[in-house]
Amino acid sequence: MTVTGYVRDKILYINLSGEMDECSASDARAKCDKLIEENIGASKIIINLSEVAFMDSTGIGFLIGRYKKANKLSVPLYIEKPNFAADKILNLSGIYTLIPRAE
Repeated sequence: MTVTGYVRDKILYINLSGEMDECSASDARAKCDKLIEENIGASKIIINLSEVAFMDSTGIGFLIGRYKKANKLSVPLYIEKPNFAADKILNLSGIYTLIPRAE
């Protein structure tokens, strides 16, 4: 799992690429948390999932953890561009009630 991020117009964009599973979640979690902590002044956070090839229930836990971290900082979190398979898992889990899709 590759994690990259950048800020544009006070919005923190986090791009995930690769497979989100038990093996990759810990490293991705640490990198995302570091990006969030380094950009506390962001007005919102958008996690781009367009390059995530595979996601299992670990990905749900990963996203909920980032939601909790952003929520503590009073920064809204959004999910952007999940592929069909990831979107199906996210819909079934009900995660969009916590973390809306970016428009």
